[in-house]
Formats: sequence, C-alpha cells, structure tokens
Amino acid sequence: MQHRLSSIRYHCLAKMLAKRSAAIAGLLALLGSACRHPAPPRKLSIAAAADLQFALAEAGRQFRQQHPQIELAIDYGSSGNFYAQIRNGAPFDLFLSADVQYPRNLTRDGLVRADSIFIYAAGRIAVWVPASSKLDPATALRDPAVRRLAIANPQHAPYGRAAEAALRSMGLYESVEKKLVLGENISQTLQFVQSGAADAGIVALSLAAAPTVRAQGRYWEVPLDAYPKMEQGGVIVKDSPAAREFRDWLLAPAGRGLLKQYGFSLPGE
Repeated sequence: MQHRLSSIRYHCLAKMLAKRSAAIAGLLALLGSACRHPAPPRKLSIAAAADLQFALAEAGRQFRQQHPQIELAIDYGSSGNFYAQIRNGAPFDLFLSADVQYPRNLTRDGLVRADSIFIYAAGRIAVWVPASSKLDPATALRDPAVRRLAIANPQHAPYGRAAEAALRSMGLYESVEKKLVLGENISQTLQFVQSGAADAGIVALSLAAAPTVRAQGRYWEVPLDAYPKMEQGGVIVKDSPAAREFRDWLLAPAGRGLLKQYGFSLPGE
C-alpha cells in the first residue's frame, strides 16, 4: 500500500514538473521573440529618369505604407547616362527610363530579359518661366526677349530630343539654336530657369505641374503633335521579389493614378 501511494505521488510530481517545464519553455520562447530584432528591410536600388523626381517621391511614400519591408534607394538622372552605367555593370535592380528604347537596347545587349521590359507612361513637355518673369510661356519660344532657352541635352536625354523635335516642327529651331543652354538632364534644365541661368525652358510636364514647381512659375504645354510620342519604359535589371513587387505596384491602379496626377499620359491613352 505504501509503495502504491509513493508511486502515485511520484507520477503526480512528474506531471506537475512537466507542466511547469512546458510553461517555462513557452515563456522563454515569448521573451526570445520579443527580444529578437526585426529583419532589416530589403533595399531596392532604382535608376530613374529625372522627370520622375516628384512622382516617385510620392510613390515611394505610398509604396512603403503597403510594403514596409522594402526600402527604395532612388537615383535620378538622364536615361542615356543610366543606360551606359548599367552596360558597365552599375548595380541597379530596376531601371525606369524616359525612353523605352534604352531598356530595349539592354535586351539587345543581352543584359536583361526581354520579358522584364514594361511600358509605364508617356512623357509630355511644357515651356516653363518663373513667376517673376514678364514672359508668357505660350509665346516665350518666339519672344526676342528670351536670351537663353534651356533644354535637356538631346545627346542622352529623351526630353532634350523631344524639345528639339518640337522646336523644329514649329519652325523655331534655327532662331533659338544659339540661345540654347543644355542641361545634363531634365531636372537640371528646370534648375537653369529657376536660378536665372536661362529665361525660359522646355521641361517635363511632370516637373512643371508638380505642386512645389507650379507655385514658383507658369507653364504652357507643348502640343502633343509637335514631337514624337515619348514612350517611357522600365526594366528589371536584377530580378528579385522586391523589384517585381514595385513594378507591379507602379502598373496597378494606385501607381497609374499617381503618374497621371503628375502629368504623364498612361499606356493606351
């Protein structure tokens, strides 16, 4: 009888200890989880045409709200220069060009997959003058008071080629050729006018229509039939889930709506 009672006590004690051990193990697991640092965000390196400067700043904020685990690192510049850098091994994950031909050239060069190219918008150009100027942006290209006219460098900036084409189609190129001040990209072109280095400039509508720039000056949109359609395309240079997620977001209603808000035409329009 005594032996039986001892056995019962032993089993009860063993069960109690097992329950306590399980509870302690669970508590330690919770504490370990609470103390563990969250995984660092994945960094997505983007080479973006300068005309996207304001649109992508807002896109980045909206995208991070939905994808806090992805950090965007965006460099802005001329599409032609980025194309050359990527050809030479620049470590970008995604390239958003102001001319889809540059991504297509990367396919031709065997550096990206053809099925990773996408069209996200079409660019538009506008004549911009500072708020303090007496010039009318709608007539500034013909106004003899304009001594310096800023455009992006047509050699490597799609917006520069569009500006030159528009000037030629309107019969104005020869009269303004000696007045031209060439920006490295469309953002620098706008800065030339803002700083007074040029009296007027042919810039991206996406820059001229941005709230901070619109408050500083006036613009006139150049008619679309004055220059070839500016199809803007992107390409995934280094494939990753983060690159695909941002591409998909940009092509979804949220991204398309934002691009339209900032003066871009959308594919199919």
